[in-house]
Amino acid sequence: MKDAHGVVIVFNADIPSHRKETEMWYSCFVQQQSLQDTQCMLIAHHKPGSGDDKGSLSLSPPLNKLKLVHSNLEDDPEEIRMEFIKYLKSIINSMSESRDREEMSIMT
Repeated sequence: MKDAHGVVIVFNADIPSHRKETEMWYSCFVQQQSLQDTQCMLIAHHKPGSGDDKGSLSLSPPLNKLKLVHSNLEDDPEEIRMEFIKYLKSIINSMSESRDREEMSIMT
């Protein structure tokens, strides 16, 4: 966890207890490590044939402001791939900006 720049939490959206566990993982990996919410991505995985109703997924207040992507690799694997690439790009940009700020503070 030390020096992590981002966190991806994947959970089975069809099992309510997994949503509760997601809060614990968020607390441990994001809040305790002082990461920004933009550095976290939630992936709600739905098993094929589970009738993944994306609109009915309710998350608790600390989680409901995070980037949430629904995945079902049988129906639309390309969507999750594109969302993950966008997430990685945002993490790389954040790291680059942080490094630039650090370099500027050393020079001044």
